[in-house]
Amino acid sequence: MELLPDFFSWLRLEQTPGVGSGTACKLLAGFGLPEHIFTASYEALCPVVSPKIARALLLPPQEDFLRLVEITQNWAMQPGNYVVTLADTLYPPALLEIPDPPLMLYVKGRPEILRQAGIGVVGSRNATAQGIRNAEQFSEVLSHAGLTISSGLAAGIDTAAHQGALRGIGSTIAVIGTGADIVYPARNRLLAHQIAAEGCIVSEYSLGTPAIASNFPRRNRIISGLTKGVLVVEAAAQSGSLITARMAADQGREVFAIPGSIHSPLAKGCHQLIRQGAKLVESAQDILEELQLSLPQAAIAASSPPLAATADASAGLLALMGYDPVPLDVLALRAALDVASLTGQLLELELCGQIESLPGGMFRRLH
Repeated sequence: MELLPDFFSWLRLEQTPGVGSGTACKLLAGFGLPEHIFTASYEALCPVVSPKIARALLLPPQEDFLRLVEITQNWAMQPGNYVVTLADTLYPPALLEIPDPPLMLYVKGRPEILRQAGIGVVGSRNATAQGIRNAEQFSEVLSHAGLTISSGLAAGIDTAAHQGALRGIGSTIAVIGTGADIVYPARNRLLAHQIAAEGCIVSEYSLGTPAIASNFPRRNRIISGLTKGVLVVEAAAQSGSLITARMAADQGREVFAIPGSIHSPLAKGCHQLIRQGAKLVESAQDILEELQLSLPQAAIAASSPPLAATADASAGLLALMGYDPVPLDVLALRAALDVASLTGQLLELELCGQIESLPGGMFRRLH
């Protein structure tokens, strides 16, 4: 892409110590474009920002900043890379509605996707097999309905959400907490390349920014800000996904949560959200109805649970399991089977994707 003539001033404002998105918005409201900020006097700046920030704004650009300008220019000249400022026509309108929109976005892929209606899908990095299935299936159906799925490219639920979304027509947005030239976690490198080709990767952090823990909760406001609502698939009581849900509510977006077993630590966050007013959902159709959207015929089959691939005896075993985790010896008593016979049936069910094994010799039904 060709950078805007005032790109230098936008990047300088972003890199000024003490200037976050809130302070930047105040400065822009007071002075207009960034170049006007840097030509203002100390006396003109002080009523808007603190004396410390005013002095920082008046300092001449340093060598490190000039190197970053060169790196960013070179990156933006590569096909599929974009630097989008708050004043750019490519900037997503949905983010202009939130209290602290990012000053700049570094986009890799198809920037027009940032303007499409979407749903955020988030959850635990240490997801269960059922959580992974739910994230994939919900995201695929919502994508088939034309919605773009936003998530954070993290392991677990985020990864599953992106993968499911890529199977639909709505595609996906990965909002990352590093520079747009870094893939984190590294294991998602192939997925990141696919997202950049078919959707887009977006970051508010300058190129080269490493994985810093404090950056990830902050990027969550972009995940929620780009969407009509956020779905929490699985979350522990202190999960970062709850931060995303809270930000979504503060931004006036819908919050949806999938309930789980009362015995599962990864259901506690979802149950907490439901008690606080999040909408309980059992299928992607519940979300579409809430948003007053229809589900195309092509997606109806994808939203239906898979047919059981077990014999009657196995179906009876599933009924005996219930939906809460159950120890092997307890299930053997319920089924009146010896452990060897029961283990064979459980292995068959696990291979068919009907159950999952848990630590401690526990088993749980998935459907």
